[in-house]
Amino acid sequence: MNYTQALTEDIFQVIGKSADELGLEAYVIGGFVRDFFLKRGTSKDIDIVAVGSGITLAEKVASKLRGKPKVAVFKNFGTAMLKHEGIELEFVGARKESYHRDSRKPVVENGSLDDDQRRRDFTINALALSINKATFGNLLDPFEGIKDLERQLLRTPLDPNTTYSDDPLRMMRAVRFATQLGFTIELPSLQAITDNKDRLKIISNERIVDELHKIMQTPEPSTGFALLHKTGLLASILPELTALQGVEEIEGQKHKDNFWHTLEVVDNICKNTDNLWLRWAALLHDIGKAPTKRFHKKIGWTFHGHEFVGSKMVYKLFKRLRMPLNDKMKFVQKIVLMSSRPIILSEEHVSDSAVRRLVFDAGEHVEDLMTLCEADITTKNTKKQRKYKNNFTLVRQKIIEVEERDSIRNFQPPISGEEIMTAFDLKPSKEIGIIKDHIKEAILEGDIPNEFEAAKALMLKKGNELGLKIKSE
Repeated sequence: MNYTQALTEDIFQVIGKSADELGLEAYVIGGFVRDFFLKRGTSKDIDIVAVGSGITLAEKVASKLRGKPKVAVFKNFGTAMLKHEGIELEFVGARKESYHRDSRKPVVENGSLDDDQRRRDFTINALALSINKATFGNLLDPFEGIKDLERQLLRTPLDPNTTYSDDPLRMMRAVRFATQLGFTIELPSLQAITDNKDRLKIISNERIVDELHKIMQTPEPSTGFALLHKTGLLASILPELTALQGVEEIEGQKHKDNFWHTLEVVDNICKNTDNLWLRWAALLHDIGKAPTKRFHKKIGWTFHGHEFVGSKMVYKLFKRLRMPLNDKMKFVQKIVLMSSRPIILSEEHVSDSAVRRLVFDAGEHVEDLMTLCEADITTKNTKKQRKYKNNFTLVRQKIIEVEERDSIRNFQPPISGEEIMTAFDLKPSKEIGIIKDHIKEAILEGDIPNEFEAAKALMLKKGNELGLKIKSE
C-alpha cells in the first residue's frame, strides 16, 4: 500500500530526488511515521535512513534547499543534521549494531534497511516509508508495527531481553511511550524490563532524568511512575519515593499510603499547571514522611517536620541525579518546605497576620504553593473534599485582600538600613537589624500599615527603647 499522504511536503520530494541522483535507497523512519499513523500531528523532527551514506545524502539535500542550510556532521555516529524552515532533519546510513555488556554505545557496521529496522527499540518505531520516486510512499513494516499501533501495544522487534540488555535506556523509553501514548507494554516485554532492571546502572543520570521529565510532562504521570515501580526501576532511581509505599498499622491505627497518594497529587496538579518544576515539587512534597514517621500511643502516626526534612532531601536527590542545582532546585525546595502552610490555614480560622506571613514567605511563588495544596486534596469523602476546597477558596480570597492592602508579596521594607543609620548617626551594627526586624514583624502582625510614616514612627520608638539618640539636625 502507498502512503503518499504522509509525504506530501516538498522536503520529501527534494530528499527523494537527491537519493535517486546518488543511487541510494532512502526512507522516513521512526517517530514521524508513527505519529502520522496515530494522527498526532506533523512532527518537526524527521529521521531519514539511507542505504549508504546518510552524510552524503544530507549534503546533497542541503545543496538543493533554499538558503542552503548548514549541515552538522557527526562522523563518529555516521549521522548528519540540518534545519530547514522549522524542521530538523537527521540523516543516518542504514546500520546494524552489536553491544558490549558494559556499555550502551554500540559497535556500528553498515547494513541494510532490514538491519536498521531490527535495531529499533519498538515495532511502532521501526515503520519506514520510502521516499525514492519509483517507490514513493511504500510502507515497509516487517514487524507488524501497524497492528501494534491498532492494538495500542508496545513490543520490541527482537527478543525484549536482547533489546533492553543492549541498551537499557529503552526500558525507560518503554515506560515513557506507554505513558505518552496510553499504550500497554506487552507482558513478555514488561517482564524483560523487570529482569533487566539492574542494567539501568550503565545509563547516565542525565539520560534517565530526560525520560523522567517527559513522563512528568504527560497529562497523567502516575501511569509511568506506577510502571517504573512495578518493574523495579523506580527503586534505583528515586528510592526516596518508593520508601513512602505501604500502610503500617499499630493498635488499630493506620496512616495512608503516601506513595500512591503522591502519584494522585501529581496527576491532580497536572490538570492545572504545565510548570515542570511545580510538578516535581508535587512528586517530592511528601518524601520527608518516610524518615520522620513515628507512632505515639496517644496521638497515633505523626510526620513532624517532614516538610523541612523533605526540602533538605531535595538537594541530595537533585545532586545524585545530576539535575540543576540552581533556582529550579531552590524553587522545588521552597515549595516542599512550605507545602503544609496553606493546609494548616485552611483548617483554622484564617487571620490576616497568618496570611501576611504566608505571602511574605512564599513571595512570588504563592500561587504555585496554593496550586500544590489544592492538588493535595485526595480524600474520596465528598463532604470533606468540598469543605477543603471551600476553605482554600477563602484562603485565596484573603491573600488577594491582604496583598492589595499591605503589598507583602516581594516585600521591601519601608525604612532602609541606611535611613536607620542616618536617623541615629550609626555605623553598621546589630541595632540596625533589630529595628528592621521589629518593623517587619509589626507590619506582618498588622500592628502598623506597610507605609513609610508609620514605619518611621515605630523606628524612632524602638530606637529610644534601645537607648539610641536621634541625630540632631
